[in-house]
Amino acid sequence: MKVLVDLCIVPIGVGVSLSTYIAACEKVLIDAGLKTALHSYGTNIEGEWDAVFAAVKRCHELGHEMGAPRITTTIKLGTRSDRDQTMEDKVKSVREKM
Repeated sequence: MKVLVDLCIVPIGVGVSLSTYIAACEKVLIDAGLKTALHSYGTNIEGEWDAVFAAVKRCHELGHEMGAPRITTTIKLGTRSDRDQTMEDKVKSVREKM
């Protein structure tokens, strides 16, 4: 099943700057062959359910390996059974109505 996910992973107890952790997770997502769009408070991900959630799990594992004692994650997701939809499709649909 294809899924669109908005992912926000926040390591806790590692200081103020989180960009090193976020960059490591972005690399995991890209290496997994997932389509991503980084934004200021997270990453949109497009892919097959199992591949997406295996990569999210790996992001958590890697964050802990890098020294984060705690990690909190917010995930919003959507699936469709009536048709294939991309991240760009969703944005285009809204922009066409503006």
